[in-house]
Amino acid sequence: MDERDDAPPRKIIHIDMDAFYASVEQRDNPELRGKPVAVGGARERGVVAAASYEARKFGVRSAMPSVTARRKCPDLVFVRPRFDVYREASLQIREIFADYTPLIEPLALDEAYLDVTENLKGVISATQIAQEIREQIRRVTGLTASAGVSYNKFLAKIASDYRKPDGLFVITPKMGPAFVETLDVGRFHGVGPATREKMRGLGIETGADLKSRSLGFLQQHFGKAGAYYYWIARGVDERPVRANRIRKSVGAENTFFQDVFTLPQARAALAPIIEKVFAACEKNGLRGRTATLKVKYADFRLITRSRTVGAPIASPQELAEIALELMAPVFPSPMGVRLLGVTLSSLERVGPGPQQLKLDLTSR
Repeated sequence: MDERDDAPPRKIIHIDMDAFYASVEQRDNPELRGKPVAVGGARERGVVAAASYEARKFGVRSAMPSVTARRKCPDLVFVRPRFDVYREASLQIREIFADYTPLIEPLALDEAYLDVTENLKGVISATQIAQEIREQIRRVTGLTASAGVSYNKFLAKIASDYRKPDGLFVITPKMGPAFVETLDVGRFHGVGPATREKMRGLGIETGADLKSRSLGFLQQHFGKAGAYYYWIARGVDERPVRANRIRKSVGAENTFFQDVFTLPQARAALAPIIEKVFAACEKNGLRGRTATLKVKYADFRLITRSRTVGAPIASPQELAEIALELMAPVFPSPMGVRLLGVTLSSLERVGPGPQQLKLDLTSR
């Protein structure tokens, strides 16, 4: 794997909306502006889905239990999520992207990669395009976005985070390899907390440390990801921007007001979760072969159980049967279950076709 010397560098932009959900709420409710805001459930078992920058100063982060967030920031204002509004804003932003390039790879509602090497407006400067897109987003949606510009996806994503919020940063081919060497490995996309700790245990703290390790060493300790780490430490990432990228998984979960102890209770709780997962697959023309059940106990202990089948799961009833088989050994549960979730993965795209989503799990 190596960048071709005779090929001109690509021009990649990574756009990342600033505290997207929370910013939408502050936009629509002037009373929330300047205040620490958390989008999510305020109840005891709620979870923060997103936090404004004012809340982040107190250490409030997404996926944090609401009780912890409230402890860190007593003045935190909780707002119930409005995903239909967030999706609408996301579509407006996507339309702005499409004015410049068809090569758009969404990562979520609030971020995407764009390849503007050859663009619809004939603009030579990717930096100029990024600035125009940010200005258009602000004009159309009233929201701010940060942008990173570079010659590959890895560096563009690092750049977009470098001057947040409402920032623009460029990493050129000339500065790329040296820039990577100075970074803490925790800043690298693809290096999560567990991998970061493992790297530190091996004496790898920075990009320079990572670069000093051989390909064989990294493959020995990190398996298939070793090659990825080897090359990004050198500022090399040849992954293309993939339009119409198939999602890796589709999932949904629910945290209960009261713990669930019996299988009949769990069956009833599982039905709307499965409906939501399969409806999302149906909407996007996707089917999956791997079903995963997520169970979180009252003491926050988490277990997952998975099953992969030979053919894509074709109906919500089939998904329900698999999920119930995975769930049966969990109950009865003396500890009590506070959360159940179902995820479909090993996805593939199929032709659209309406499915009957009405489930009956109560008779099993």
